[in-house]
Amino acid sequence: MVDLSPTDLAQAPNAPLVIDVRSGLEYRTGHVSGARNLSLPRILLGLGVSRWFLPQWFRELSPDQPIAVICLTAHRSPIAAKQLVKAGFTTVYNITGGMVEWRRLSL
Repeated sequence: MVDLSPTDLAQAPNAPLVIDVRSGLEYRTGHVSGARNLSLPRILLGLGVSRWFLPQWFRELSPDQPIAVICLTAHRSPIAAKQLVKAGFTTVYNITGGMVEWRRLSL
């Protein structure tokens, strides 16, 4: 897992898949363009108890798919990122500052 600033994510030439680990309600209040919503509890259940808790699009991801994880304040995203690494994903970024920082920077 590597920390990545919102600015670095916005300027990345080959942007990773962004997974927003907030609740669906939080996600609907605004999110990174192109981000997919998959809440932290669902990730934890899906990677710990049963993969059936995970949506099909996620189950079909290659372990080589670069993923950037974001939440509101970068409290939940590092937890999710560590779980993704444990699950075998090889390139996982934690977006520092979360959506609070994303919005502050007007990205």
